[in-house]
Amino acid sequence: MPPDRSSDPHISRLAAKKRPAVRYVIAFLSVFCLLLVAFITWDAWQARKQRLADTATVTSNMALALAAQGESTIRVVDTVLAGVVERIEHDGLDKTDRQRLRTHLRNMVSQVDELHGLFVYGADGSWVVTSLDQPMGGNNSDRAYFRHHRVSKDRGVYVGLPVRSRSTNVWILPVSRRLNNPDGSFGGVVLGSIRVDYFSQLYERFDTGQSGTILLMHDNGTLIYRHPFDEQLVGSDVTKGSIYRIYQEQGPVGSAMLRSYIDGVERLYSYRHFDGFPLIVGTAMAKDEILAKWWRSTMVLVGVITVIIAALAGFGWRLARQFVIRDNLEKELVSARAVLQQDNRELAHLADNDVLTGIANRRRFEYELELEKKRAGRNGSPLSLVLVDVDYFKRYNDTYGHVAGDDCLRRVAAVIRDSLGRPTDLAARYGGEEFAVLLPGTDAHGARNVAEHVRLAVMQAAIPHASNPPGVVTISAGVCTMRFTSGDDTDPTLLVERADALLYRAKQSGRNRVRSDDEEEEKHDSAQPGQAARHA
Repeated sequence: MPPDRSSDPHISRLAAKKRPAVRYVIAFLSVFCLLLVAFITWDAWQARKQRLADTATVTSNMALALAAQGESTIRVVDTVLAGVVERIEHDGLDKTDRQRLRTHLRNMVSQVDELHGLFVYGADGSWVVTSLDQPMGGNNSDRAYFRHHRVSKDRGVYVGLPVRSRSTNVWILPVSRRLNNPDGSFGGVVLGSIRVDYFSQLYERFDTGQSGTILLMHDNGTLIYRHPFDEQLVGSDVTKGSIYRIYQEQGPVGSAMLRSYIDGVERLYSYRHFDGFPLIVGTAMAKDEILAKWWRSTMVLVGVITVIIAALAGFGWRLARQFVIRDNLEKELVSARAVLQQDNRELAHLADNDVLTGIANRRRFEYELELEKKRAGRNGSPLSLVLVDVDYFKRYNDTYGHVAGDDCLRRVAAVIRDSLGRPTDLAARYGGEEFAVLLPGTDAHGARNVAEHVRLAVMQAAIPHASNPPGVVTISAGVCTMRFTSGDDTDPTLLVERADALLYRAKQSGRNRVRSDDEEEEKHDSAQPGQAARHA
C-alpha cells in the first residue's frame, strides 16, 4: 500500500498556503456579493424614490392645471351673472322687460358651454325669469344659496353646494350673485347652474391610469364630482377622505401617499384649493401603477443578480455583463424621467397659456401684474396697461358662427402679440373677446402709442366683419398708467379697473378708438380715430 503522506511537512505547508488563499477568495466573493447586493438594493430604492417624486410633480402640476380650468369655468359663469345683475339693477326688476331678459338668458346659456341654466329669483324666492323651458311658479327661498344672499350683503359671487335641479332633476353646482334694490336692500338672486357631469368633459382628458382618480369638492368636505363619475357619490361627505385630511394638515396645496377610504386603494394624492372660490380639486394615481414599471425593472435586476451570484465562482465574466444590463436599465430610467419632465413642462404651459389663442391666460396675467407692480415700486418706473375689446364680437359670432369666432380671436391675439416690441411686454387673453397688454416701464404716451399701433394692426389684418361699420374687425382700447412706490400696498387690480373704465368710454364714444387717462391724450382722442393714428 502507498505510504501515508498526510504528515509530510511539504504537503502540510502547501495545504496551509492553499487554505488561506481559498478563504481569501471566499471572503472576497462574499464581501463582493454583499456589496453588490447592498448597492443594487440602494440603487433600486433610490430609483423607487425618484419615481414617486417625479409622479408627485406630475400630479401636482395636473392639480394646478385642473384648478386653473375650474377657476376659469367659475369666472366665466360669474361674468355672465355680473352682467345680468348689472342689467336688472340698472332697469329695476319691476320695470325689466322679462321676455327680453328671458331671451338674453337663453342666448347666454347657448353661448357659454359651462352653463346649464340661468335663473332670476325675487326677494321672496319666487321664480321671475329662467332660461329653461320650464313652467314658472316655483320658489327657491329654501335653497342654501338663497338664504346666504338674503342675510349677507356681500356682492361677490357665491359658490354653493351641489343640489338636484328642481327644473331638470340633474345634479348642478349653483353659482349665484345677490340682487339689490335701489335702497340697498335685498332684491333677489341671480343663479347660474353648472351641470356636475360637465366636469367630466374637463377631467377625462387627463390620464390618471386605470385606478387613478380626479375629484372636485367643496372646502367644507362635500363631494361635487369624482372620476370615474358615480352620481350616487355627489353631495356625499368626504371629510374623512384622503384629500380632505391632507388639506386640513398642509393647507391650500399639498401631496401625500394615502389609502382611499372609498375603495381602499393606496394612491399618491395631490390637490389644490381654488383661488377665490371655496373649491378643492385633487388628482391621484395608484401606487401600484406608479411603481409597476419600477417593480418589473427591479425583479429583472434581482433575477440577473441572483444568477450572477450563483455562477460567480466559475463565470466571473457574467459580472461584467451584469454591469452592461444595469447600465441599460439606468438608461431606461433616465429616458422615463425625461418623458415625465417633458410632461411637467407641457402641464406648466397649459396652466399659464390660453388654450384657444396660445397667448398668456388670465391667471398668468394676474401673476405678472402683481410681479410688475412690485418691480415698478422698487424701480420708480411707470406701469401701463392696455385693455382691448373686439368691437361687436357678438354680432360676429351671430353672423359667421362660433368656429369662425374662435378663429377671429386667434388672429386678433396673434396680431396683438406680434405688435409688441419688447420681450418684457405681455399679451394675455383676459376673458371672452377681451385682451390685456401689460407694458412695464412704459409711460402714458408710450402706452397710448402701443395701443394705437395695435388698433391699426388689427384693422390692417382685414378680417372681414360685415356687421361692423368699417367692414372689418376692429378693436377698442383703454389705456391706463400708474406709478407705485416701494412697499406700496395699492391693489394692482385698480390699474385694471381704470383701464376697463377707459375701454368702456372708448366703446361708448363710437368704438374703434383708444381712450387714455392722460389729459393731453384725452384732448388728442377727441379727434377721429384715423387722425389719432396719424399723430401717434
